[in-house]
Amino acid sequence: MSTTEPRLRDGVALRADIERREREIQQLKAELAAWEATCDGAPKRLPAYTSVSGNEVEPLYTPLHFTGGYLDKLGVPGAFPFTRGPYATMYRTRLWTMRQFAGFGTATETNERYRYLLANGQTGLSVAFDFPTLMGYDGDHPRSLGEVGVCGVAISSLADMETLFDGIPLDRVSVSMTINGPAIILFCFYVAAAERQGVSPDRLRGTVQNDILKEYQAQHAWVFPPEPALRLILDMFEWCSENAPRYNPVSISGYHIREAGATAGQELGFTLANGFEYVRRGVERGLDVDAFAPRLSFFFDVHNDFFEEVAKFRAARRIWARRMRDEFGAANPHSWRLRTHAQTAGVSLTAQQPENNIVRVAYQGLAAVLGGTQSLHTNSMDETLALPTEKAVTIALRTQQILAHETGAANTIDPLAGSYYVEALTDRLEAEAEEIFERVKGQGGVVHGIENGWFQREIANSAARQQAEIEAGLRTVVGVNRFTGGSDQVEIDTLQIDPDVEARQRKRLAGLRAERDGEKAEAALGRLRAAAAGGANTVPHILDCARAYCTLYEIRAAMEEVFGAYREPVFF
Repeated sequence: MSTTEPRLRDGVALRADIERREREIQQLKAELAAWEATCDGAPKRLPAYTSVSGNEVEPLYTPLHFTGGYLDKLGVPGAFPFTRGPYATMYRTRLWTMRQFAGFGTATETNERYRYLLANGQTGLSVAFDFPTLMGYDGDHPRSLGEVGVCGVAISSLADMETLFDGIPLDRVSVSMTINGPAIILFCFYVAAAERQGVSPDRLRGTVQNDILKEYQAQHAWVFPPEPALRLILDMFEWCSENAPRYNPVSISGYHIREAGATAGQELGFTLANGFEYVRRGVERGLDVDAFAPRLSFFFDVHNDFFEEVAKFRAARRIWARRMRDEFGAANPHSWRLRTHAQTAGVSLTAQQPENNIVRVAYQGLAAVLGGTQSLHTNSMDETLALPTEKAVTIALRTQQILAHETGAANTIDPLAGSYYVEALTDRLEAEAEEIFERVKGQGGVVHGIENGWFQREIANSAARQQAEIEAGLRTVVGVNRFTGGSDQVEIDTLQIDPDVEARQRKRLAGLRAERDGEKAEAALGRLRAAAAGGANTVPHILDCARAYCTLYEIRAAMEEVFGAYREPVFF
């Protein structure tokens, strides 16, 4: 037999397979045409359905909606393009990290909640700071009046951070901190608190959000103008790559973009555009992309539209992998791998019939798991009314544990892959994100888009559309604009914050200032001002300020003298 004969046979078989597939496609088109023309409730006579994001949903999805090759678009988990998951074995060898966002009152009170959560099976901590801390103010600052410890924990110095994690081994518990404007300062408090435990930075695991771009776009918890704020983030990239290689110095966040009213596509496109901006800045600074990109992490919202949310996570991984490899030239596969934390949608919670929120959160949590998240926070049913009670937060944690251990959702990887609907949604969201990237480019880039208000207007317009649909009854919110009878006035216990928290924090700060070495603190602040003015990496100097027990606002003010403060222009 000649060596060419098997090749000829292979070619014949391939042509036959192509012809068979073409016949199937033509037959499918004919059957769909017949179905549309004759069946009861034909698509042309059916009412239009749209996703939460406002995109039309077809009544039926078929192989005609899936284009491209399997290996090119899907592949296997843990390999390029990572559509099916960032790790090869996913939850079969390691479940997602279960975090509950927690913080209230003083550091002592929050420490007690953390110990309770860890004792009940939580596997990572997520710190919620009060509003003064989020803005870089001490608990005794005039602008903190009435807000200390109300919506999170008050952290004004290293002493508070030491108390917050007292008895919690920071080399064994992963900690996520949701803070942005003064993130670098709270990170240094955290590193210094770990040092007090004898834990070196290279043993720390966790994430600080530190995503200032989405603050200008959506959440508004900023301190400094964009350029110096971006410099501080790059300082952390550089310092962590050398000293804390297991720690994520940024969590590029779509969560707050979505909570402000963005669609799923906008959340995806804006978030990844911000991520690419951080990468560009790092490369322009002279950092090796493969030295810092593997520690970039993401944070996405999980809203009510179940299949759209699953597809969003899959599209995000595929886009990130291709751009990192093809545009930024990253050679390390770890740089291509998008890892994400997810949180169920706070904006979807209702004050009416609050027990319904348990059901919403369960479905949203399932969507995050089927989308392949690495970490998950499930909201408590009472969070639209107050900070969660122990009962409510335990139910939210048990929701994750039931998902992990009772539903079978973790048994196989990316179980919705191959669904014509999910694959079509993944493709559509990818295309929508790519279109957004072009529009951002047309604005002159992310920072210019922030400065001229483009991002803010896009989000506001989407929010207005969604609210108008709810108010007009075009979109149902159970217990709010439909099915409102019977139990909408049910009262549930809510967490009450001790009104003496602010007085206790003021007394604590007064004692700190009286007991510390004042000259040492002033000298450290002076060196920080010089580093900020001279262009040196600020992390070592902020760490020195933390170790000298300088307060949050003192450190903020020292840098503000050099960088100035941000004031948002009026866009509306």
